[in-house]
Amino acid sequence: MNEDGPLVVVGDVLLDQDVEGHASRLAPDAPVPVVDVAQERSRPGGAGLAAALAARHRRPVVLVTALGRDAASETVRRALRGRVSLVEIPLEGTLPVKTRVLAGGRPLVRVDRGDGTPGKPGTRALDALAAARAVLVADYGRGTADALRPALAAVAARVPLVWDPHPRGGPPVAGARLVTPNAAEAAALSALVGGSLGAHADRGADLAERWAAGSVVVTLGERGALLTRPGAAPVLVPAPFAAGGDPCGAGDCFAAASAVALAEGALPEEAVTRAVAEAAAFVRAGGAGNRELWEPATVPRDERPLPSDALHLAREIHARGGTVVATGGCFDLLHAGHVGLLENAGRIGDCLIVCVNSDASVTRLKGPGRPLTPLADRVRVLSALDSVDAVAVFDEETPVRLLESLRPDVWVKGGDYAVEELPEAEVLRKWGGQAVVLPYLDGRSTTSLAHRAAKAAAPPPPAR
Repeated sequence: MNEDGPLVVVGDVLLDQDVEGHASRLAPDAPVPVVDVAQERSRPGGAGLAAALAARHRRPVVLVTALGRDAASETVRRALRGRVSLVEIPLEGTLPVKTRVLAGGRPLVRVDRGDGTPGKPGTRALDALAAARAVLVADYGRGTADALRPALAAVAARVPLVWDPHPRGGPPVAGARLVTPNAAEAAALSALVGGSLGAHADRGADLAERWAAGSVVVTLGERGALLTRPGAAPVLVPAPFAAGGDPCGAGDCFAAASAVALAEGALPEEAVTRAVAEAAAFVRAGGAGNRELWEPATVPRDERPLPSDALHLAREIHARGGTVVATGGCFDLLHAGHVGLLENAGRIGDCLIVCVNSDASVTRLKGPGRPLTPLADRVRVLSALDSVDAVAVFDEETPVRLLESLRPDVWVKGGDYAVEELPEAEVLRKWGGQAVVLPYLDGRSTTSLAHRAAKAAAPPPPAR
């Protein structure tokens, strides 16, 4: 198994278009609304969206899909360039295009056109699967997954494979680690009926047994997701918050997050928990139509746009004359020293933003074997603290570039530093900010915790 291999996404790409405007009158010749168009936008959908979402994580992504010579296919190529590596299968016909017409942000009608058939996969597609660390099949029932079915069946025996099914598509290959139908798809694919939580669980277990899948997770929208296995009690993973927003693309986000988590070695329960949280945040941020998803992909990774929650929060607090406080660190194993520091920092101003080192940054600072806790888990734990209002991630050794965007009024560090020693102090002076040092609980550190845990786990010396 190639631990550093890419996540390979296999499936049908679509071109999604949104025609947005306002409707304030009816047409004179029929009782239908007239939409005054304000803007039109296009973006990759289906497997293209799933691949783009997966590429937001650190692992490289290869997309194996069918594209043709039509204008819609070329639009998809341009949008994905620089985000994922494309391995194309010939498309006979034209790429499907789905156009939503929205008025005031609400869909009125969808128009579908285009219909192509995938041709025979070449050696590049087979080689991509052979090199995969994990595979996501985003099946939209248009033939790409079926064209690669023998290769997918073989790869499922070696690496984690997530299959996002479609009622018009074929069944998942045997041995899939996780299959991710939504409630409506599961109802269409199973003969069992009913709308209760128990009925969803029964359908999931029935499908898992029929497909010889490790697990089937039935996504339930705002209720979260239900992880099922034959003969085992179902596990309900609730959504962490009421999402609101636009659910378009939520299933692709869920499947992509699950596949990334499994590629990183997560258990199915861990993968589903992470995927529920990511999908809820995705919907709340505007779904597939969120413009921030499709910013130019040529921006280097260490110059990516900030998480909107942290940046928007800082701007809101400053706009009303409040005090923005920020602190930062690895927070690899959250302990009492961290909690005390964050509680004290939060009392200084009107909001506390925590700047946390990325996994790569922690490794550079602390050495091989660190972090002990992956970034997604560190962010989740920090975000759950009442004293923390937002979390932002940085890739460098210091958060100076991040601070230049957030422009906090106060930068807090814990320990026995002198303010003049802090590399952040100088940058805060540019806008009149102040760096301060707060006392730290003596004897609490991630390193000491890790050493004590390693000593406790070591076998006792042999008796003499």
